[in-house]
Amino acid sequence: MAGDLIRIPPVRTSEARAPVVIKPEFASSLESRILFEDDGMLIINKPYGMAVHGGSGVSLGLIEALRAARPDAHFLELVHRLDKDTSGCLMVAKKRSFLKQLQQAIKDKQVAKIYQCLVVGEWPEDITRVTAPLLKLSRQSGERYVKVSVEGKPCLTTFEVLQRYRGYTLLKASPVTGRTHQIRVHCQFNRCPIVGDDKYCSEADLELANRTGLDRLFLHAIRLELTHPLSNEQIMVDADPGDKWYAGLELLEQL
Repeated sequence: MAGDLIRIPPVRTSEARAPVVIKPEFASSLESRILFEDDGMLIINKPYGMAVHGGSGVSLGLIEALRAARPDAHFLELVHRLDKDTSGCLMVAKKRSFLKQLQQAIKDKQVAKIYQCLVVGEWPEDITRVTAPLLKLSRQSGERYVKVSVEGKPCLTTFEVLQRYRGYTLLKASPVTGRTHQIRVHCQFNRCPIVGDDKYCSEADLELANRTGLDRLFLHAIRLELTHPLSNEQIMVDADPGDKWYAGLELLEQL
């Protein structure tokens, strides 16, 4: 109508982020951790203490670092995730078609993820399957955590004792389902939390582990087994847990 005033609200645009730049030595270090690669995907041994992607106070994650190390790569996306302090096998898709196929394979339980974890206490020999349902929650601070609850989603983790130490047990853990913090909470549920787990370990257990020299989260994705999306070739990739892991186990052998 004539005489009407029209107000157009200001348009907010996100600020352009500065391109990620990493040092050549860091790029070389990442490349040396690649365990398998072809035209469609790669599997990398993610280092302990590195987030898989930026956000929530983390400016640089593994995927951003990979993209910076490979500026000519047209497509690099995480197929799945690992917690910041969990090390080991991580799949990255180099094509969108591979991303969809690999994520579907995970959903269909056609990808075997095998972990090793060092837990506090004597893991019972007869506990080989844990099916406790898990519920994801958030604290007022925004921190995510998970607990066993009848209201949670169904879960299955299989366990096998690999080695016993004085006061600790080394386990093979295979999550059949892929819930957040699944192995960590299933271990805690059986009164054997993972060593160095600052979310699900007691303060006393954390302090004892630190005094012993076990100053990392002892959870490592040691193997991936899958069928290649195109060739149908069976792929089995192992990731070395690194010197700090072996040094920790050597300390336990001396107790």
